Amino acid sequence: MAADPSPLNTQLVGETGETVVFLHGLFGQGKNFTQIAKALTPELHSVLVDLPNHGASEWTETFDYVEQADLVAQHLRNTVARDAPVHLVGHSMGGKIAMVLALRHPELVSRLAVVDISPVARESMGEFDHLISSLSRLDLTELSSRGEADELLQEPIPEKMVRGFLLQSLVRSGDGFRWRVNLDLLHKSLPAIGSFPEFDGEQFGGPVLWIAGANSDYVQDEYEPAMRELFPRETLTTIKDAGHWVHAEKPEVFSAVLRSFFTAA
Repeated sequence: MAADPSPLNTQLVGETGETVVFLHGLFGQGKNFTQIAKALTPELHSVLVDLPNHGASEWTETFDYVEQADLVAQHLRNTVARDAPVHLVGHSMGGKIAMVLALRHPELVSRLAVVDISPVARESMGEFDHLISSLSRLDLTELSSRGEADELLQEPIPEKMVRGFLLQSLVRSGDGFRWRVNLDLLHKSLPAIGSFPEFDGEQFGGPVLWIAGANSDYVQDEYEPAMRELFPRETLTTIKDAGHWVHAEKPEVFSAVLRSFFTAA
């Protein structure tokens, strides 16, 4: 088999059952879904993708949802979707990439699960601007440990879970630290990340499951027409007591919902 030319880093979890591909959100890494992927075995096995500009995948010069989706599609076509379509899960930014991929390359996708995001433009990305600005202000040359970084971020980012999630991308490099996320590009690309491409008549005809956090506002009733226009076979499940990071806040419920959807006849 020829080597995969894609610049994407992936991790495999499990060996049996149909394939589920996970696409993480902004600031994330494929390994964020390790617990979920393990919970899906042995019925399903998973591919955890580091999206461009995140984790161990290559950085790009620009951000564009179509380009990102096509790059992931190329990887799938050369690897796990070479002989049969796969199930696809995308959270937040990764959910938008997954939606675009399914619309542009429907032959690669059997079932699609979109986690707490909608196919609409986000009016404000102020929350993410604040997070990136806070991370960028850290002087990595002066850091002695990740714990020190956590302390320095407590005032601008008081939520412990959010800090812990962000600091997963801070890694040692030689005698210092570096980010495994392209903060500069993502910061200037926030308007593009908040947007969603226009599609003229395209639809994905396979089953689509929206999984929303009850305490989040990323999936609203007013977005339903846009969701159904592109994905006519969509259904919505809302998980109680969960915010935007549904899979991290309610992993057992989230895993059960995915397993039921992907193993349905």
